[in-house]
Amino acid sequence: MFRGIHQVSVDAKGRMSLPARLRDEFLQYDESGLIVTIDPMSRCLLLYPLQEWEQIQEKLDRLPTFNPQARRLQRLLVGHATDLELDSAGRVLLPSPLREFAKIERKSTLLGQGKKLEIWGLEEWETQREEYLSEATLENLELDTLMDISL
Repeated sequence: MFRGIHQVSVDAKGRMSLPARLRDEFLQYDESGLIVTIDPMSRCLLLYPLQEWEQIQEKLDRLPTFNPQARRLQRLLVGHATDLELDSAGRVLLPSPLREFAKIERKSTLLGQGKKLEIWGLEEWETQREEYLSEATLENLELDTLMDISL
């Protein structure tokens, strides 16, 4: 499970080093491949272990292609999905079009989200986080309804 927040650097070639703890998490999967794609709802990237991505792609493949919303989702997620490999230094090369989409430059933020990581440009994440926090109250989050718990 991926959780926590990590600040990482991206070099001039677009290589991003994964912290050792996250590399270890990825290596626990049978397949060592990684898939990165865009998040269709936010200006960030989604990084999946290959095994987790394959389950998502199967679901996307079953959507009706004549449904405009389903087709849009397939085009965005599958169309931007890119296979990545960890190099010997624990880095992945983020493709330039995906870095541009997420506004990833020299600094980025990795945000654990269970079975995947979100990759944000540092400034984009800080802006988004402040927006979330300014909107956050127990009333408008409706956590008890969403999670069926009481805080």
